[in-house]
Amino acid sequence: MPGPTLEMEPVEPQSLKKLSFKSLKRALDLFSPIHGQLAPPDNESKRIRISHKVNVEYGGIKSTTSLPSRHVISSATDHGQQSSVSSSMLALPGLEDSKDPLKGGAQNALVVGPSSQPKAPNDVLPGKSTAVIPAQGSSERFSTSAIMERLPSKWPRPVWHPPWKNYRVISGHLGWVRSIAVDPSNTWFCTGSADRTIKYISAPRFPFKFGSPLKSFVGQIWDLASGRLKLTLTGHIEQVRGLAVSHKHTYMFSAGDDKQVKCWDLEQNKVIRSYHGHLSGVYCLAIHPTIDILLTGGRDSVCRVWDIRSKMQIHALSGHDNTVCSVFTRSTDPQVVTGSHDSTIKFWDLRYGKTMLTLTNHKKSVRAMAPHPKENCFASASADNIKKFNLPKGEFVHNMLSQQKTIINAMAVNEEGVLATGGDNGSLWFWDWKSGHNYQQAQTIVQPGSLDSEAGIYALTYDGTGSRLISCEADKTIKMWKEDESATPETHPLNFRPPKDIRRF
Repeated sequence: MPGPTLEMEPVEPQSLKKLSFKSLKRALDLFSPIHGQLAPPDNESKRIRISHKVNVEYGGIKSTTSLPSRHVISSATDHGQQSSVSSSMLALPGLEDSKDPLKGGAQNALVVGPSSQPKAPNDVLPGKSTAVIPAQGSSERFSTSAIMERLPSKWPRPVWHPPWKNYRVISGHLGWVRSIAVDPSNTWFCTGSADRTIKYISAPRFPFKFGSPLKSFVGQIWDLASGRLKLTLTGHIEQVRGLAVSHKHTYMFSAGDDKQVKCWDLEQNKVIRSYHGHLSGVYCLAIHPTIDILLTGGRDSVCRVWDIRSKMQIHALSGHDNTVCSVFTRSTDPQVVTGSHDSTIKFWDLRYGKTMLTLTNHKKSVRAMAPHPKENCFASASADNIKKFNLPKGEFVHNMLSQQKTIINAMAVNEEGVLATGGDNGSLWFWDWKSGHNYQQAQTIVQPGSLDSEAGIYALTYDGTGSRLISCEADKTIKMWKEDESATPETHPLNFRPPKDIRRF
């Protein structure tokens, strides 16, 4: 049989507000028996508080002109004050001064005391900036923002760099020059073009001028000492979009709109391997710095990882929703970073072939990226802005302080912190990497016979030393740039102003 049931006493329902008031009353009864009355005012605390506020707001202000002693004594007698008013008290127009015609507004001016004077209880702290406020009349009010302490800007100040100038124009391709790569030995560089050819051009250590435009014949070899065309390779049936030269092997890799990725043996000057797998044009290409793998990205929205020797596809890094148009690799995680037309940047885990992180800071297509050669950070370029990120976690650092207002196709940075970006309208801008300050805005000039609309820049790279910049352009030319040796900080001053949202007063 079931046991007897115990009847529970009914609990009176109480609202949360009633329970809160009950708890508050108990606490007040416990800690403050006279909770119905306010605490008596503490005159000493009030005096200290007001004195501190006055000292903080008007500590550095004092009378600029000392009044005659008879006026000070008479004023102190009338108001029952001491004779030390002229030394440490604040003389403000509009109070007692308006009653005495002898103490006119022209005699009392407010000034922040400089740090070189003896420090009084109300003097400003040494090392702070000063501001002068003249007192026009007794009824005029002044703003306290003019006497507030000015804090220096926390934005880093840019390093001065000499401006760059164009010193050589190379004409040899019959179509848009779309890609470029520099030999690790820094003796030659190769370019890929819309004329479906790859050209080798030596990079001499002295300037020269072309006597006549180069011709695009297969197999012609140009003099190495004069810096003219060395070799022309043919094999692609569409424009060559990506080039890379291996620093461990005598291989060069090329990719194009014909879906082909080719490996060239530079000792035999012929194709020895082809990597098949892309479903559409291949737009970018990169070689891993430590492992024998190749990375390519294209219009099929996939970045493919290839084994150089076996020609096998290791991974298909899928995740982008649009064309993969930029890629670079690192020796440490994240080892692969891709930018796409879907306006995202993805970090990839090369071991598992999966996404580690996705950056959605950009609003337009990320067409170019450039890792810094020394620092663990990189910059990405889009039509909306140029942004800088830290590695390996991808923290956003800051935007560049200006907008190029064009589609940026290429960017490159050297060890000195000079970032170069090239746009569709032929603008070539140079930035200070540390501060994001744009210190030079150059404009390319199309070669004679080309349209003004063919001033676009499609590829940029520095040579091995970082002292020369090579640009590939839509007017079928290759231009080389170097710093102006005659420029000095006096002839080309640094016109820098910190951004307004960072500047503080």
